[in-house]
Amino acid sequence: MNRATPEGPTPSGVPPAQSGDALLLPKARTGIRGLDEVTDGGLPRGRPTLIAGAAGTGKTLLGLEFLVRGALEFGEPGVLIAFEETAADLVANVASLGFDLGRMQADGQLVIDSVRIDAAEIVEAGSYDLEGLFLRLGLAVEQVGAKRVVLDTIEVLFSALPNEAIVRGELTRLFRWLKDRGLTTIVTGEPGREQLTRHGTEEYVSDCVILLNHRVTEEISTRRLRILKYRGSTHGTNEYPFLINDRGIVVLPVTSLALDPGAPTERISTGVSRLDHMLGGGVYRGTTVLVSGTSGAGKTTLAAQMAAAACARGEHALFVSFEESPAKLVRNMASVGIDLQRWVDAGLLTVWATPPTAYGLESHLASLATLIEEQVPRVVVLDAVTGLLHVGVSAQVTMAVIREIAALKARGITAVLTTLIGAGGGAATGLVVSSLVDTWLLVRNVETNGEYNRLLFVRKSRGSAHSNQVREFVLTNRGVELLDVYVGPEGVLTGKARIAREAADRATARDRAQAVSRSRRKLREHAAQVEAQVTQLRGQLADETAKVEQMKAELAREDAALAGDRVEMAQHGWADSAPAPTAPTEGEG
Repeated sequence: MNRATPEGPTPSGVPPAQSGDALLLPKARTGIRGLDEVTDGGLPRGRPTLIAGAAGTGKTLLGLEFLVRGALEFGEPGVLIAFEETAADLVANVASLGFDLGRMQADGQLVIDSVRIDAAEIVEAGSYDLEGLFLRLGLAVEQVGAKRVVLDTIEVLFSALPNEAIVRGELTRLFRWLKDRGLTTIVTGEPGREQLTRHGTEEYVSDCVILLNHRVTEEISTRRLRILKYRGSTHGTNEYPFLINDRGIVVLPVTSLALDPGAPTERISTGVSRLDHMLGGGVYRGTTVLVSGTSGAGKTTLAAQMAAAACARGEHALFVSFEESPAKLVRNMASVGIDLQRWVDAGLLTVWATPPTAYGLESHLASLATLIEEQVPRVVVLDAVTGLLHVGVSAQVTMAVIREIAALKARGITAVLTTLIGAGGGAATGLVVSSLVDTWLLVRNVETNGEYNRLLFVRKSRGSAHSNQVREFVLTNRGVELLDVYVGPEGVLTGKARIAREAADRATARDRAQAVSRSRRKLREHAAQVEAQVTQLRGQLADETAKVEQMKAELAREDAALAGDRVEMAQHGWADSAPAPTAPTEGEG
């Protein structure tokens, strides 16, 4: 199978990829949001495409938008041949979508030719061919240099012909005439009893066949589109929901799955400093954060805090609420110190609220896509996405949420989703998207000692080291705050139990500090007593030392006086100073 190559610039102005492979099938972009994605680049250029569907499915509008977008966005004029409606009716019918067909005709971008087919005249003539149609179509194409043609509705051409052989022959000749002139053509057809069209020939001679249907399930209407065949090209094979809104047709998915926003390394704050610390510095820009919790756990408040943090950085934020009106949301957040009105007034925050049951899932998706295109936010909050389960079964809502996540990631937008979970921590309603998000925060109510308290866990955070500790989640008049829980022999304590335990710990610490203080005081007193005793003993020692020194001095004086007396007595006891006679020696006599 050859891969197709779309020709011409894209609506965003980015030229398509070029290839030297001559076997690539050229394509003409439709400009219809989402259709170029599911057709892998657009409709086959220079070939006919059949749009089949019952009345009211949007066939004519799709063909008209194909012509309008082609002329305005890709510079390819077009021709519309209408067999059921007049040109004036067509101009009036699409004016509400912003399509000014009258102006386009005056500018030479479009030709609308209404052809009236009278069955009675066909019977009278007894023969029928398309030479007249070829002539009118050829003149219209030459008039504006048309590259695109829409024939609406083809069955009218052959409605009065009972001969199927003639119908098949003329249809084949018509399609060959269009292909020979390289006209990219849309032919609309109504379904037959057992075939896609009444005659069953168009789907065989067309290179591309797209089937539209409009169904109502549980009072919710949904339009669906499916590509039945596409010669020479890959294409989406699923059944895609589409909408008709005030901007034309929107086919979901509304963003290209081929877009790659990369893997930014920039981290942004959640607005809660301790939560940023638990996440290793915040969350990565362009990732998806899921905040799940039981009812009343504070999911919306945490999401609002993250939106307010984005606005504080000067970034635009979009808050989509499926539960509360904008006025109630602003009031409720103000009660916990989060001033959203300030950012709304500054033009940095857009709050869009809609009940889940107001539209079908596809309408919600298309509205979100429109808001994103208009507001160009950096952060988007989808609050209470589980509310969408009121308008669809679990599998449908899960797919819708997956599309929303994909759309936001493709644009590099940081998304914050809140979902409801059961008391046991599992999904309350079967909506499971936790595997698709990058960061999962779990907020849970716990009942202890007769009161409810909130706990926050980081269940996962891809590409980032994160805390595995639980924190108490508190709503204050300054917004969200995280507190350390008390972990002891009794387990994890929160609320009053934590406060009481902390008070008891403080009392114990205070008693121990007082005991230490008393011991220190006694030690100081004893040291003072010992110092006094030492001082007294030192005084006594000094006195005794002084006495000893005095005694030594007196003894020295007495010795000196005695020596003096001896000298004096020696002087007065002898007449002269002659030496005393010595004793006789032995032998003398």
